[in-house]
Amino acid sequence: MTVALLSSASASAQTLIDTSAAVGIQNTLNNVAAPSPVPFIQRANTVVQTVQSQQAQAAAQVTTPSSSVSSPSTATRTVTVMPLTAQQQAALTAAQASFKAGNYALARTQYEALIAQNYNNPEPHFGLAMTLLSLKDEKGATFELGQFRLLAPERFEGPYNLGVIATRAGRYADALSLYAEAAKLVPGQAGPELQVQVWNALAGEQLRKADYAGLTTTLGALQALKPDDLDIQFRLAQAQFMSNQGAQALPSLYALLQKQPARTEAIRLLADIYAAQGLPERAIRELDAGLTQVKAGRDRAALLLHKANLLALTGDTKNAVFSAQAAHLQDRSNVDAWLREGQLRLQRSDRAGALKVFQGAVQAAPRDAKVRVELASLQLALKQYPQAAQNAAVALTLRPDAATQARAQYVQGVALYQRQQYAQARTLLNSSALAVRNADVTLWLGLANYALKDYAGAAAALTESMKLNPTLTVRQNLASALLAAARYSEAEGILQGIVKDNAKNSDAWYFLGLSQRAQLREEDARKSFKVAANLGNTRAQQALVQEPGK
Repeated sequence: MTVALLSSASASAQTLIDTSAAVGIQNTLNNVAAPSPVPFIQRANTVVQTVQSQQAQAAAQVTTPSSSVSSPSTATRTVTVMPLTAQQQAALTAAQASFKAGNYALARTQYEALIAQNYNNPEPHFGLAMTLLSLKDEKGATFELGQFRLLAPERFEGPYNLGVIATRAGRYADALSLYAEAAKLVPGQAGPELQVQVWNALAGEQLRKADYAGLTTTLGALQALKPDDLDIQFRLAQAQFMSNQGAQALPSLYALLQKQPARTEAIRLLADIYAAQGLPERAIRELDAGLTQVKAGRDRAALLLHKANLLALTGDTKNAVFSAQAAHLQDRSNVDAWLREGQLRLQRSDRAGALKVFQGAVQAAPRDAKVRVELASLQLALKQYPQAAQNAAVALTLRPDAATQARAQYVQGVALYQRQQYAQARTLLNSSALAVRNADVTLWLGLANYALKDYAGAAAALTESMKLNPTLTVRQNLASALLAAARYSEAEGILQGIVKDNAKNSDAWYFLGLSQRAQLREEDARKSFKVAANLGNTRAQQALVQEPGK
């Protein structure tokens, strides 16, 4: 029998997947989804970078025990502590000197000998733990710190340093619990700097867990320790914003800006707080006020881009375009500003303007894979297939991230399909489909397989596409693939659904007739062909006069 050819024209090349949008914290701006990139994600990333940087500094060093032990806490000592004799104290001093001199092998020997003489004193265990950490023996250090905690449960050094080990090992839940314990113990045992180190470590794990309420509490404690530290003041405002307490952060944020009026991240956070309160116009005015204080081109670009995003949220895409444009004029290397202007122009159906912007972005950042993919995607939509394929191919050579790579493979694959280079197209589209589940990717993979007469592969890809997005195009193409693969009853089931949804779809009625004729149900087939013929389908008219089986 003659099977209808799969129609690629019905699949729109303009429907491009876009996995490059920034994904981050939930946008609470009146429950309206923000355009990419989400403005608030910049605030979240700043918190992460600030806390994790300080946490990394804390984790890179381990504290030495306090010279004296504070009054016992509520922790329970499970064994009796034996004081050091004068001779043992001298041995401890010698071991500590070896450790300080970097002679870790000797220090280990000295500490182990001292522990053999007096196991029930915490100091040798702690000294040996620090020595073993220096020798990269974290398993041994963990054991010794455990013994130290049994002998000195009121001391913060045990849980803190165990937390450091847990962080390094990726056991973040354990690290959070240990740092929290250390934070409760450290007041009164150490000076402000060590207390800040402990609280910073706790803040880092709370941030990792997205426990913004806990982070707010921790940063509040840090601010109490260092009330004049503007960085801590800013981080606290960020944490309050992230825990839906943005309004409470406003007084300290304004106070900070009185001291540092050109602090760009604080200006953006201020705008984000007002936007989250449903006051985007107020947020934009705060950005405008900040622009009068900020002089550096890079910082001005950041504020202008933020303004563009907020303007877009209000529906003012015209001025949003101008603001994004002004941003990359201030800082030509600001790739996000270039991309934002191009995306906004596309929202305004200004494809020609968007094309110029993306071409300018490529000139400004020729080694940026995302920029290349944006340009290639638009060129594909404009049916500039050679250019789209070339730019997508270049993007794949620039070490893109996984999402950008999958998108570049998709764009190049579709462009090559349109140029009838089906084998190469299938390879690229298959790689993209393995990386992301996307209806458009699997649709075009199905088309490529069909063009190569791999009907089973076409049916499999189109079945996946239909699961993700059962459009009419996908359903009809899947029916065609199933017919070509001689899976007539499956094809009939899909086609019956199509004609039920749209009784005037002449192609679907024609394909339905083919599936029924292939199953030797000639009466049903002729009924379907007649409906298709009455709707003007010439192939159905020919099928009516054609003898079955020919």
